[in-house]
Amino acid sequence: MTPTTGKVDANGATLYYEAAGGDEPLVLVHAGIADGRMWDAQMDAFSRQYRVIRHDMRGFGRSPMVDGPYSHHADLRALLDALGIERAAFVGCSMGGATVIDFALENPGRAEALVLAGSAVGGFEFDEEPPEEWDELVAADGAGDLERVSELEVRMWVDGPRRGPEAVDPAVRDFVREMNLIALQNEAMQLGEEVDLQPPAATRLSQIQVPTLVLVGDEDRPRPLATADLLERELPDARKMVIPGTAHLPNMERPEGFNRLVLDFLKAES
Repeated sequence: MTPTTGKVDANGATLYYEAAGGDEPLVLVHAGIADGRMWDAQMDAFSRQYRVIRHDMRGFGRSPMVDGPYSHHADLRALLDALGIERAAFVGCSMGGATVIDFALENPGRAEALVLAGSAVGGFEFDEEPPEEWDELVAADGAGDLERVSELEVRMWVDGPRRGPEAVDPAVRDFVREMNLIALQNEAMQLGEEVDLQPPAATRLSQIQVPTLVLVGDEDRPRPLATADLLERELPDARKMVIPGTAHLPNMERPEGFNRLVLDFLKAES
């Protein structure tokens, strides 16, 4: 199904979005090492049953970064308001998961169900040893070698701490490296100031009363694995599932299995 595309004004930024499908809204929110294109393998599958919306957050993909304070959850609300969407189900990955959680907290009643994959949570404190790529990443960043930074971040997040690059589809690695490089180039412009939600989400998870599916890859880093445990424990209506053979982007590594889990969950909760 060919999506419609457009741009909306959101708190001083211009957000690119795509929409496809029928009536019930399903919003896909991307990870911080990607952009809306990370959902390519979900758009067709989900739009057969839902009105699927994906967008590039400011500073990612086709949504330029602009100066001034912002929050991704407020931008998400502006996008949905512009599209006339009052309530929706949400799928968020990594930083996109944190954005969805913040949105649900700040906009009670507008989330019908949540799927959180490898999610972050604002304000969650977790002690973790630096990844083995860290020193090289810092040096590459200091030298302005953003292509090397992007490759190292792909190793950290797409490969995961226990696998080598050969364990992951080269097309997936290359695509994430390309998407992440755009985000790194925008970050290097040093525009904008992200404003964190206060009080942070980690202290307020019990307020989210909607059905939630927590997904995490068994090859992901320790922090997302711990975050998944936190979400399962603190959210009132959550269940957790571990996706084998995947790291931080299970929807790209195992799209058919990911799609089935999400659609089965949404059907059961509808």
